[in-house]
Amino acid sequence: MRGNYLLRQLHSSCSIPSYNFQSAKPKNSYPSKKKLTSQNNKLQNSSTTDSDIVKWNIAITTHMRHGQCECALRVFNSMPRRSSVSYNAMISGYLQNHKFDLARDLFDKMPDRDLFSWNVMLTGHVRNRDLNTARALFERMPERDIVSWNAMLSGYAQNGFVDEAREIFDKMPHKNEISWNGLLAAYVQNGRIEDAKRLFESKMDWTIVSWNCMMGGFVRKRRLVDARRVFNRMAVRDEVSWNTIITGYAQNGEMEEARRLFEESPIRDVFTWTAMISGYVQNGKLDEARSIFDRMPAKNSVSWNAMIAGYVQRKRMDMARELFEAMPSRNVSSWNTMITGYARSGDIAHARNLFDSMPQRDSISWSAMIAGYSQNGCSEEALHLFVEMQRDGERLNRSSFTCALSTCSSIAALELGKQLHGRLVKAGYHTGWYVGNALLAMYCKCGSIDNAHDAFQEILEKDVVSWNTMIHGYARHGFGEEALTVFELMKTAGIRPDDATMVAVLSACSHAGLVDKGSEYFYSMNRDYGITANSVHYTCMVDLLGRAGNLEEAQNLMKNMPVKPDAATWGALLGASRIHGNTELGEKAARIIFEMEPHNSGMYILLSKLYAASGRWSDAGKMRLEMKNKGVKKVPGYSWLEVQNKIHTFKVGDTSHPHTDKIYNFLEELDLKLKEEGYVSSTKLVMHDVEEEEKVHMLKYHSEKLAVAYGILFVPPGRPIRVIKNLRVCEDCHNAIKFISRIVGRLIILRDNHRFHHFEGGSCSCRDYWMSGGNLVALSNPLIRAGISKTTPTFAKYYKLLFLYLEYANMRICSDTLLDRVQDRKEVQGKVLCCSKHEVVGELSLTQTDDEDGMYANVRPYSL
Repeated sequence: MRGNYLLRQLHSSCSIPSYNFQSAKPKNSYPSKKKLTSQNNKLQNSSTTDSDIVKWNIAITTHMRHGQCECALRVFNSMPRRSSVSYNAMISGYLQNHKFDLARDLFDKMPDRDLFSWNVMLTGHVRNRDLNTARALFERMPERDIVSWNAMLSGYAQNGFVDEAREIFDKMPHKNEISWNGLLAAYVQNGRIEDAKRLFESKMDWTIVSWNCMMGGFVRKRRLVDARRVFNRMAVRDEVSWNTIITGYAQNGEMEEARRLFEESPIRDVFTWTAMISGYVQNGKLDEARSIFDRMPAKNSVSWNAMIAGYVQRKRMDMARELFEAMPSRNVSSWNTMITGYARSGDIAHARNLFDSMPQRDSISWSAMIAGYSQNGCSEEALHLFVEMQRDGERLNRSSFTCALSTCSSIAALELGKQLHGRLVKAGYHTGWYVGNALLAMYCKCGSIDNAHDAFQEILEKDVVSWNTMIHGYARHGFGEEALTVFELMKTAGIRPDDATMVAVLSACSHAGLVDKGSEYFYSMNRDYGITANSVHYTCMVDLLGRAGNLEEAQNLMKNMPVKPDAATWGALLGASRIHGNTELGEKAARIIFEMEPHNSGMYILLSKLYAASGRWSDAGKMRLEMKNKGVKKVPGYSWLEVQNKIHTFKVGDTSHPHTDKIYNFLEELDLKLKEEGYVSSTKLVMHDVEEEEKVHMLKYHSEKLAVAYGILFVPPGRPIRVIKNLRVCEDCHNAIKFISRIVGRLIILRDNHRFHHFEGGSCSCRDYWMSGGNLVALSNPLIRAGISKTTPTFAKYYKLLFLYLEYANMRICSDTLLDRVQDRKEVQGKVLCCSKHEVVGELSLTQTDDEDGMYANVRPYSL
């Protein structure tokens, strides 16, 4: 009776499980091994009966099942005598409640262990994925049974150590079905289908579970002939057998055979019907899917969601909404599918209404809504929702981090991106490729290539996207050599390049003007990597050749393309024609583009600039009129930058900013310093036939200049000024910002819709190749002026103007060709070196104007 009374007391004291079971191990929770042994010896002859011990053991087990570990420990510590079952119940309970350390400590202090004790602890180590300790414990066991061997085999198999699992299997003195099925499943799950096939064929008496496993392995590898052979050999088939083979045919697009098996199947459960619906949906046959759906005798949430997802994928949101409303019991997945559908269809308001109406949200709900905002250009709303998600206490998963980082990339919010990086590190996500790639892309797109490189190094298992992103990042920043170095490292790491890799590599060559290297990669990628050039690769090559002045070679390449050149390819040729002043070729390219994309405003602007640069004002005016008649609207240009976690946006001539007066006053001061340094406005870029002074004024307040000025004023010294422009930076702003970087001594990083420009010390990372093409023809016959005193010696005037002019066009005077130093001459000549090609490309003569304030440049290229 005494034992029963004590048991009742313990139960009553633990009736309310209010303990903090996640706390650390209680001090002196149980005696040492020596003390336990002594206690047991003293109590061997006590009056405690075996039935009392059984009752206490049951109490321990009951408490452990309810998560009441401390209550179980009280029972255990109060027991006058304990059996091995008592210890085993405690150890098993601790393991069930994820208190591995407590289980291990008690196991180590057991006075006597039986085989069950060893097996329980071995299983604990396996479940804790501590396979080395598990193996050491396995080797120490005084005896082993089939459970011990299977536990070790299962541990290796479930963690991908297939060879080690096979070693255990081969050493087993006796094997049962669990042993055979465990090794077979290990082979199948790890993609070693041939090893699985050999094992399967080595014996005949497999259970139906094994047959289904083998067939499923073939289905996963899309080896339907082998899967069907296994299916046909099966003496007995269950629902899983039919569902597996039907799913295999459906996933591979063989819907007729899937339908025939479906109709033939003697037993259909909800999964059989859903497999057919999913198959039709994946193959775009929504009517057939709906027919099966309507015939279903009983539907579950998976069936409803599969049909809704089919309509969402085809953007038939009206039908999706109809099913959603009719669904008898919606789960969170149903809501998430609808939110994703509306967001992808651009109906972000409907998506938000559904999100706000959800009875319960999960991390996928938040991520879907954040992604919807980001994809629809609502960057600010996306980031606000991300912050709200944190405040709501929802766990930030990989998807939500990826969406938030993508949003930071879109608006170049570097500081916020860095804060997210800090959270990623705490969450332990930054080293995985999924989030790591998003972090890498964010730094690349925000203009912080050094941080991008660090993020790239932190990704432990880089996939092809990781390497492609890093190569493309270096390419867009103008670091072609670094991009190609990463490409070589990629090959050394054993990662096979894909289509996107070669686009990034060719872009790197184009951005850096590496014509020979780019051509080598282009013509060898099919031989070396089995990659057939597509239209994007050809566009990169046309751009590369065209910018280098090889217009004829670019045209020949287009003539030999296996597919008809698209608008992007012709656009690359048009851009090159504008750079090199080839109006005739530019007109030809533009007319073809207008037929393909009549509303592409960018191409109209390019041709207008080409006309304006050639002095053909009438034709430039006709282009503007044609745009108006066709309803083609020019995309307004604007620039923005992030200062103290706030985005500041500017458009040309903007006066809406709170600090407008300070910005404009600073620009006026800067303009005087620019002229002193020899900066001359590129008025030839103005597409209006107006007075020269008016052209200068029109260029002065471009959006990127306003943004740069604001950055100089408000970004702390020593930190880079990062400006983003939605369109291509104009040549005048590019030239001006080079001078500005030298005047103010700041690093200015500008991202336009093509690439990054790093301005520092009066030069740009693109080495002006991106602006001028690196060809001397681009210098022909413009008038250049500078604010130089009338008393300046003639030669010094010539030399300064020539130096500035050549620097702007990525040229310099050859060191072995000094200019004539005759004071009274009106014309000076010299050979000119192209910095991109590192070779002499022609001769330039400068003729002084009548007012002696400027010069005309005349070019004689050595070859065109």
